[in-house]
Formats: sequence, structure tokens, C-alpha cells
Amino acid sequence: MSEYVLISDSTTDITTEMIEELKIKVIPLTYTIDGKTYYNKPNAGIDDKAFYDLLRAGKSATTSQINSEEFIEVFEPYLKEGKDVLYIGFSSGLSGTYQCSTIAQKELEEKYPDRKIIVFDSLSASMGEGLFVYHAAKMKNEGADIETVYTWLKDNALKVAHWFTVDDLNHLKRGGRVSAASALVGTMLGIKPVLHVDNEGHLIPKEKVRGRRQSLDALVKHLEKSAVDPASQVVFISHGDALEDAEYVGEEIKKKFGVKEVFINFVGPVIGAHAGPGTIALFFLAENRD
Repeated sequence: MSEYVLISDSTTDITTEMIEELKIKVIPLTYTIDGKTYYNKPNAGIDDKAFYDLLRAGKSATTSQINSEEFIEVFEPYLKEGKDVLYIGFSSGLSGTYQCSTIAQKELEEKYPDRKIIVFDSLSASMGEGLFVYHAAKMKNEGADIETVYTWLKDNALKVAHWFTVDDLNHLKRGGRVSAASALVGTMLGIKPVLHVDNEGHLIPKEKVRGRRQSLDALVKHLEKSAVDPASQVVFISHGDALEDAEYVGEEIKKKFGVKEVFINFVGPVIGAHAGPGTIALFFLAENRD
């Protein structure tokens, strides 16, 4: 079995400790806020809480994808060492990052015809992408070869459910997810949208509920509706500087469904720039994404 390396990008939003434990390589995207550009990686910019404080203060943030040259710079040293590469990428429905990885793949396949370079479109974001990486890395570290891991990824591509709610509709308005009128009326009435990532990897509004607690409970109900054997699952929750609400969702799914383990982390700046403070997102393996 050829040795291979598992690579992803910083939109997985998994913790530094988990990255080290799983032995994966992470390529950072960049974001710009308050006139400064940072790599989305530990110790390379402002911390997550400070980032959300800037958003709350009215600063806006923009993000940039990973280009093909950056992918080549990361992939090629492993290929030179005789290793294969498996890259799990940010949803092609939300970023051009995955498309750039395919350009790098084609160029490197010509240069290294004896090596395997596999790029996988997770059609996922934040810790939904992270959940793919988690399971793939666990398989790899238990001895699975690159083709076995890739087969699992393909078989489960549309079975990682993403359910989000946001606290501030204005960030979705800026991203074109809701209209200005809907954001205004929704804010006045305390309407909270519940969104998910669909089978094409796009962020789609699914329902509206009134009140923050009701929106958090809606996430729990979606897990109840479609999760596969939740008591045996590891579930991920990410949050936009709203730890207490994330912990509430985590405790509810443990109490009601016996979920084995819950990992909670920040929604990182690249996703958080578009979702805003107060975002809560729940990720789990399901019968299907709906």
C-alpha cells in the first residue's frame, strides 16, 4: 500500500488539537477585515472572539480562496517523496477553492504519472467539511488505504447533514441569502432562519421560526428527523462566538438521543464573515441532507 497524506483546508473549523491528533495537513484560506489580511490559521491573525467583536462593531470582512499555485506548493513536496495525496475540499457551491484544486491536480498528474492525486468536493462547509475529514483521518490512521477512504467519502457525500441558524439577518442580507426587506421585517419580528447546505453544496434557507431558543430547538428536531443511529455518532457543532447556545444544543442532543460525543468549536473567520456573530451550526451523519 502506497503511503499517502490527507490534506484539507481551514474552512473545516476543527480545532488545532484535533488537526494534530488526526495528523492532517491544513491549507489556510485568507480573510480581510478592518483593512488587514490574515491567513485563517492558528497564531496568524486575530483570535476568533476578537474577529466577531469587530463584526459586532460594524466592520465587514471579505474572504479569498486558495489558488491552484498554492495547492501545487502544498501537494508537490509529498509527491516528490513518493507519497499519494487525498485532498478534502470546501464546497464547490460556496467557493472556487475546489475548482482550483482540480487545476493543480491535472498539472501534477502530468508531472507525476505514477502518483495518485485525489481531490474530493465535500459539498460542505465549516465543521460539516470537518466531519468528513474526521472520519477519513480515523480510517487512514487505522490503516485504510487511499482508495478505501475515497470510496467512503463518495458513498457518504450527501449524508453529512448541515443545519444552521443565525442571530443577525443582516449578514445573510449582505451575502444575498435574504432580501433587504426580509432582513428588516425578520429583525423587527424576531424571525430566525434555519438553513442547510443542499446536495449541490449551496447554503439554502429552509424555514423560519420566531425566537432564538426556537431556532436552536429546530436544529435538534432536524437531527431527530434524519440522523442515522445518533447514539453511536460523533456530532460536531460550530458557533459564531455563541458558546452557551452551542452547549445548549449539544446537551439537548445528548439528553434526548444519547449522542456519544459532541465536539464544539468556533465558526472560523472565513465562514463567519458571511454568517455573522451568533451563528449555530449542527453537523451529523444522516439518511440524507434534507
